[in-house]
Amino acid sequence: MLLFNPQDYHRDHADPESRQLVEKTIAFFENKGLRRIKEDDQAMVWYEDFLNFIKEEGIFAKLLTPVAYAEGDPGRRWDMWRISEFNEVLAFYGLCYWYAWQVTILGLGPIWMGSNEGAKQRTARLLAAGGVFAFGLSERAHGADLYSTETTLTPAGDGRWLANGSKYYIGNGNCAALVSTFGRIAGTGEYVFFVVDPQQPQYQCVKKIDTSGVRQAYVAEYSLHDYPVGEADILSRGELAWNSSLNTINVGKFELGCASIGICTHAFYEALNHAAGRNLYGRYVTDFPHVRRLFTEAYARLTAMKLFAMRAADYMRAASDDDRRYLLFNPIVKMKVTGQGEKVIALLHEVIAARGYEQDTYFEMALRDIGMLPKLEGTEHVNMALIIKFVKNYFFDPRDYPEVPRRAEAGDDGYLFRQRTGALAQVRFPDYRLAYAGVESLNVAVFRDQVELFRRLLLQAPPTPEQVGNIDYMLAAGQLFTLIVYAQLILENAMIHQLDPDLRDQIFAFLISDFSTFALQMNLNYENTAEQGAIYSSMMQKPVMNKDSAARVWAEQVYALRDRYTMHE
Repeated sequence: MLLFNPQDYHRDHADPESRQLVEKTIAFFENKGLRRIKEDDQAMVWYEDFLNFIKEEGIFAKLLTPVAYAEGDPGRRWDMWRISEFNEVLAFYGLCYWYAWQVTILGLGPIWMGSNEGAKQRTARLLAAGGVFAFGLSERAHGADLYSTETTLTPAGDGRWLANGSKYYIGNGNCAALVSTFGRIAGTGEYVFFVVDPQQPQYQCVKKIDTSGVRQAYVAEYSLHDYPVGEADILSRGELAWNSSLNTINVGKFELGCASIGICTHAFYEALNHAAGRNLYGRYVTDFPHVRRLFTEAYARLTAMKLFAMRAADYMRAASDDDRRYLLFNPIVKMKVTGQGEKVIALLHEVIAARGYEQDTYFEMALRDIGMLPKLEGTEHVNMALIIKFVKNYFFDPRDYPEVPRRAEAGDDGYLFRQRTGALAQVRFPDYRLAYAGVESLNVAVFRDQVELFRRLLLQAPPTPEQVGNIDYMLAAGQLFTLIVYAQLILENAMIHQLDPDLRDQIFAFLISDFSTFALQMNLNYENTAEQGAIYSSMMQKPVMNKDSAARVWAEQVYALRDRYTMHE
């Protein structure tokens, strides 16, 4: 089974220690129990118990230390197969716990990507001691606009600087062992990344920023007041500092989709258990046909989310200067998987209704937190603007690559710390149609027809100069392209995991419907040429409805999960 279930845990691990790390984490949360998790959430209790746990077990040190700084410990490595799952596990229990992990990953990025070996060794020691980290990039007035950053290092003589400036919306900013901070050199404007220690008197944790989500986390505003910085604190300068900021986000945005999967999975179990045990008008809620449809669609969408994210992790692990396909797949994990998470929670909420607001449920947290993930590490529009840069090469300039298998083996994914940047127009892809080869499915065939219509649009009726200049138009059209890429990786991973054909059919049923909806919006909301309008209209197709297939998915896969997981009270 693809879905994470703490009470029936199945996952291929390359070594016993990796499994033990997850099992210990499961035990920590299950022993804590749902009631205590909810009490802490509602009281906004700082998660000191969780931080003590990861310190005692060396969890972050094991998972986030590259081999080069592991001091010979084979269990310490930067392994995206393990990291992707751990995102899911933490969010399954609470987004606040995931957040401490996520911002630690972001804070470590500029360190591992930098050129300061001493800082890297220092960081490895701090991780081993149980430290968490923070990423000081955004500022209150400018957000993540790096061009406008006002934090500066002013030369103070003898190779030292004084740092001044303020950073805003910084997770772990109150307790991080080190905060990776982005700024400029005064006078030259050269970009720089440096680390600061929150325990120093020149570091001021100004306040906790109150938010409606991740209640227990400490999202800080901090200021530096003539904070002394030496060469030992400088991580990178110039182009390397700039690239470190972008490449850190390339890695960090992937984690958001995995967190959405964790939230949706727990909410799915809770909603199914509730509905299956509730009797209304002499019938159990799960006996109503529309309820079965909602659950089956939610399950199909959730399975698709996980198939795509896991496959994207394979490509991230296979990345090299010659194969940078992950630069397309990662923002789709960020944008599409998190957006699908919102849809899954909405479908489940249609079933359990008011129960979803009750304070003793996990669902109440899921309902609140799921909408945060599409808004972090760049909005949907920012990520879509990146995605559409790949359209031309994806369709019209195929290149042969060796097939990327499932990458579950133990390994250190060090390329992510020396990523090549820029030149997105040079990123190439194999022929996307290879994913469809040998697949016998009516709904897959319908979707492939929609894909070919989109390709015909690009060839015969491409966007006019006016349309290209209309960012709203291009972003809306990008939704169609995103679905095409989403379907490709789902198909690839369905083959790898030998996904049940009935479930695959349900996945492509909603993909066809979503594609048709986006095509309709292009006709309704934008000015098109006559030929463009005709092609968009032809894209609007219906999935093949197979009641027997849907019934089997409901009975054998969805309803079969009833009472398979209930969190300890």
